[in-house]
Parts: sequence; structure tokens; C-alpha cells
Amino acid sequence: MTSTRPARRGRPGHHREDVIRAGVELFNQQGYDATSVSDLTGRLGVTKSALYHHVDSKAQILEIALDEALGGLEEALADALTRETAADRLTAIIGGAVRVLTAKQPQVTLLLRLRGNSPVELAALERRRRFDHRVTELVREAQAEGLVRADLDAAVATRLIFGMINSLVEWYRPDGPVDPVLLGHEVLAVALDGLRPRD
Repeated sequence: MTSTRPARRGRPGHHREDVIRAGVELFNQQGYDATSVSDLTGRLGVTKSALYHHVDSKAQILEIALDEALGGLEEALADALTRETAADRLTAIIGGAVRVLTAKQPQVTLLLRLRGNSPVELAALERRRRFDHRVTELVREAQAEGLVRADLDAAVATRLIFGMINSLVEWYRPDGPVDPVLLGHEVLAVALDGLRPRD
């Protein structure tokens, strides 16, 4: 009996998303600067010309990945800013940041490991600074409303909150037992209420 399936030629093709995913994995494993185009083609099993069919350069892979991470955080911030009270805005951005990290963990991991060694990295770090500054303003507004202790430095409080959120990249696993929605509630509870039991 003759097969009606067309014969396969060479390696199966890759989509642009595959190229970006492989690049992010390698950047996180061995560092962006230490990753060569040959490393990328070797991981994907394609030629350089096939790789360049999808992206212009290694730097473009980095830029796309960082934009996914920062774009997610900026969208979460924009959503938080639509809330009426400072308390609701701060609550929304904390929960939103956890959702972005759990949904885009590899991209956020890459963002958190930037060294600022290239124009792409410097631009991403500047976007991150603007995000951090706006969240610090939300903390100050929440202090004025009484949600956050007024004796705390708002910038330090912001760093501590996001230090906890950012630490999730080290242990959270999408296929693990921790539910991301519940995780967001728990981070929020610890950040705003602490670990002491309520009276």
C-alpha cells in the first residue's frame, strides 16, 4: 500500500516563536553575552540563514523577549492606574506583577539579569526604572491613605515588595503544585499584612 503522506525534507521548520523561546532559554542558561549565533543555530538545528529568516540578529531576540516582559508589567500598571483608590491601585499592581511573572517567567528572568552592556539592555533598564518609580508613587499614595505604614521609606518598601515578587523566578514552576492565582493572593497578603496572625 502506498503512503499518501508527503515525504519530509530535512529538519522540520521553526516558527519565530520557537527562535525567541530558544534564545531566551540560552540567554538565561549561559548569559546573553556568552551566547553566540552558533549556539542558537545549534539549539534549533538550523543554519544561520534559516535563523536570519526569522530575526535580524541575536540582539533582536533579546529586544523582543524584554519587550514581552516589560510590556506585561506596563499593561499591569496601566490597569492598576484605572482603580479609584491608592489602596486598590497598589493591590492591583502587586497582583498584576505576580501574574506577569508567572505567565512570562523566562522573559522576566532575563529582564532581572540584565547588566546594561548593550543599547537594547540600557533601553530596557530605563523602562524598568520608570516602572519602579511609578510604583513607588503608588506606595506613597497608599501611605497617605493609611494602607502602608507612613514611617517606611516608599522607595525601600517598593524594593522589598518587588524583591519578594522577583524571587519567584528562582523557585516558581508553571507545572508545579503552586497555583499562580493563589500565589498572587499570598504575596499580596505578606506584602501588605505581614506574617503575623491577625487578632
